[in-house]
Amino acid sequence: MHLIQFFDDKGNRAVGVTRGGDTRRVNGVSSVYELVQKALAGAGGLAATVEAAGLGETLDKLALAREGRLLAPIDHPDAAHLHVTGTGLTHLGSAATRDAMHKANGEKPAGELTDSMKMFRMGLENGKPAPGEKGVQPEWFYKGNGHIVANPGKAIPSPSFALDAGEEPEIAGIYVIDQNGQPRRLGFALGNEFSDHVTERINYLYLAHSKLRACSFGPELRVGDLPRHIEGKSRIIRDGKVLWEKPFLSGEDNMSHTIANLEYHHFKYDLFCQPGDVHVHMFGTATLSFADGISTQNGDTFEIEESQFGLPLRNPVHVEAEKPVVIAGIY
Repeated sequence: MHLIQFFDDKGNRAVGVTRGGDTRRVNGVSSVYELVQKALAGAGGLAATVEAAGLGETLDKLALAREGRLLAPIDHPDAAHLHVTGTGLTHLGSAATRDAMHKANGEKPAGELTDSMKMFRMGLENGKPAPGEKGVQPEWFYKGNGHIVANPGKAIPSPSFALDAGEEPEIAGIYVIDQNGQPRRLGFALGNEFSDHVTERINYLYLAHSKLRACSFGPELRVGDLPRHIEGKSRIIRDGKVLWEKPFLSGEDNMSHTIANLEYHHFKYDLFCQPGDVHVHMFGTATLSFADGISTQNGDTFEIEESQFGLPLRNPVHVEAEKPVVIAGIY
């Protein structure tokens, strides 16, 4: 079952569900968040709540995408209560680019492991603990709140001070915290964890700065567990032509951590278990156009697709004009 959010032909928010290739409007709800709250208040899960709500007209998802009417597959009525976070060095092969960055900067002599490679090896050795055991914690980063999310099809803004505007094709886990502070996993979506890799390359301690950028995820929320093997395509389109294209892999068969281990090390913090909050957690990637020497330009379009997740995630990049930073005192 897949869920989408969209604007109907009257400009009202609505929810759609895809099952068995057929997409229908879900009656009586205007957001996935509202649908989740109904599920939490009832005895059933999301599928049972959709059934209870009933289905309306058939939807054409491709037309909704063409017309720019798709929304991110979940949001929060108060954008400050949606948290976007992520983990790095979680995929087999993901350390190669980061390790090369460190070595290029002369941070470690030849033969000595960089910090990134050390952390990657920690994941290989203890990122997949047995059920009930605790594994090693991954690299973790904060990206922003709901204000940084660009809807599918809409431009991802890159600030004027950015040194790079690079895509990161990955999978995002989608969670809502219930009234008892228990994280509830809804499912997974395609994600573009947009980052500034040139800033990161200057020094890996700039990683936190490089991640404070916009992002996008969706358009569809795949309800349920994550497939063990995910193989999609990431591409950059410039002036109507494919500039760069490469497959990306995800799912636990291609990762150095289990999803459960990554989830534990995020939600072990009480800060992230506040009732009503939404969490979009990016699980990392091993595929970057930046690693192949690509430097994106204003107007380039990112396209990330994987058939198990429905519609592709497309977003152009827009370089913003410089904004003055004015600090006003009130004493």
